[in-house]
Amino acid sequence: MVVPVVLYGSSVLRSQTSEVRGEDNILWLKDMLTDTLMGSEGIGLAAPQVNILKRAFAIDTTPMITRDITIEKFTGIFFNPEILEFSDDIIEYREGCLSLPEIYENVDRPEKILVRYHDENLITHEEEFYGIKARVFQHEFDHLEGILFIDRIHFLRRKLLYSKLNNIKRLQKKQKFKQ
Repeated sequence: MVVPVVLYGSSVLRSQTSEVRGEDNILWLKDMLTDTLMGSEGIGLAAPQVNILKRAFAIDTTPMITRDITIEKFTGIFFNPEILEFSDDIIEYREGCLSLPEIYENVDRPEKILVRYHDENLITHEEEFYGIKARVFQHEFDHLEGILFIDRIHFLRRKLLYSKLNNIKRLQKKQKFKQ
């Protein structure tokens, strides 16, 4: 099931999330996140971006592979993720977000992270991610904390985006009004 992606300006994007529990409809959440992600042609989608305040996100780097064959295909659904460790090596990379359409900025993030998460069967996994896997995981994890990638860019760069961000806010209000 594909649902609308919430745009910048919605308070849900700045809200804290709660843990996914066994009594939650985990398979529905998984399917809805992955279907919506595929329908939007993004590479990551967090539950708050579809108006659900749960600690869950989906990743699928397939759209990136068509532009850069050196990128490894990476797909997964992540429930109750944690970042346990960050490397000291920081890498700059251009990021975008489905909730901030047509805005792309360079963001510094640790190159490598150690993570813990649950899969759709609520089995715990602990893995080390690096490169694009670490980048996308951190971006989606930020959504669960109410953080957007524009919060991680220099204040002056954010000021330059002011009119674009206001246009997205207006679009969000129109989208909310239609629902």
